Amino acid sequence: MNQRRLFIASCLSLVVTAMIFVIRGDIAPQIEPAFGLSHEDYAFVSTMAFFGFAASIFVASPMLDALGMRNLLYLAFALHIGGILAFIFAPSYTVLYLSMLFAGFGNGLVEAVINPLTATIYANEKTHRLNVLHAWWPGGLIIGGLIAYVMGLLNFNWQMKMAVVLIPTVIYGVLIFGQQFPKTERAAAGISTGEMIKAALIPMFLVLLFCMMITASIELAPGQLMESVLRDKAKMSGTLVFVYGSALMFVLRFFAGPIAHKISPIGIMWASVTLAGFGLYWLAGADSATSAYIAATIFYVGVCFMWPTMLGITSERYPQGGAFTMGLMGFAGQAALGLIILRTGKIFDQWGATASFQFIAKLAIIPFIVFAIWWVKDYMAGGYKAVKLSQS
Repeated sequence: MNQRRLFIASCLSLVVTAMIFVIRGDIAPQIEPAFGLSHEDYAFVSTMAFFGFAASIFVASPMLDALGMRNLLYLAFALHIGGILAFIFAPSYTVLYLSMLFAGFGNGLVEAVINPLTATIYANEKTHRLNVLHAWWPGGLIIGGLIAYVMGLLNFNWQMKMAVVLIPTVIYGVLIFGQQFPKTERAAAGISTGEMIKAALIPMFLVLLFCMMITASIELAPGQLMESVLRDKAKMSGTLVFVYGSALMFVLRFFAGPIAHKISPIGIMWASVTLAGFGLYWLAGADSATSAYIAATIFYVGVCFMWPTMLGITSERYPQGGAFTMGLMGFAGQAALGLIILRTGKIFDQWGATASFQFIAKLAIIPFIVFAIWWVKDYMAGGYKAVKLSQS
């Protein structure tokens, strides 16, 4: 087993999902008039991708060991290729949103595999390695955002922008071809399927799952609106702000390990939702480039560690849940995100651009309270402790 090659392939597969995400948002001003769509109509296209993600990760995660990580990544590769090509050559709105549904299936299968894969091959540094892996989400946003911006200056059409995503897709397909994959940590420890499912019913895990629905929405929903909101309010490129914020996230995620060691993953989440909520609310009112970049800095520092740290907490505190509990986190996050994107599209049409950001920012109040209580509870019990599984 070539661990380094598998990890690089995992990072590139995440780059693909990120590029689809950012380019889909960037080309909204071109696609909406081309197909005669409202903001809410195009939000439905994004929603289909999120629902596809949620559906595939929900189905694949509990069957990961039976189906095999390699086979599921092969399928993800095929779905990415097919979904991207169908989007590029879509003759109608129906094909447009169905293509994103299939691409979403591919995104979900990627997430279902690469998180337990990383937690297995780097079992002693899960939170850190998951943050390094997910640094390539903002890495992909930077790559996709800059390419889309430059291609826009050069007057490339939206089809050419989306076609660029095929390049990293082919590369990760080549990297995984014929490779040997390990058993998941849960399978290697001999944890039964019944025990795995029971882990998903632990009350504090259900609380964590609910918080994931909110934190994922706070982290990801604004990205689909950034170009439209800032171009409308601050008369500037939201895509460039998005790329700047993604660069912050890319760098900071490499330092998650030392930070988690200092204040614990729960402490990271409390600080994250505090900064993210404040920064996004400020960004909603930004009417100049200066205020937009300051607010964006606070927001992106806040959301930086959210998704991978939530996965790290799941894997460290509930390892007996294996790929299933990690998959449930991805499912909850993407399903909620799809609903939030659809809701903000409607708010945008009815109340204007900044109202959408304000709505998302207010969601931070709930996890702010939950993680504060959880942090104190851990402190009173002697600090944050990861659960270790022994090999069978």
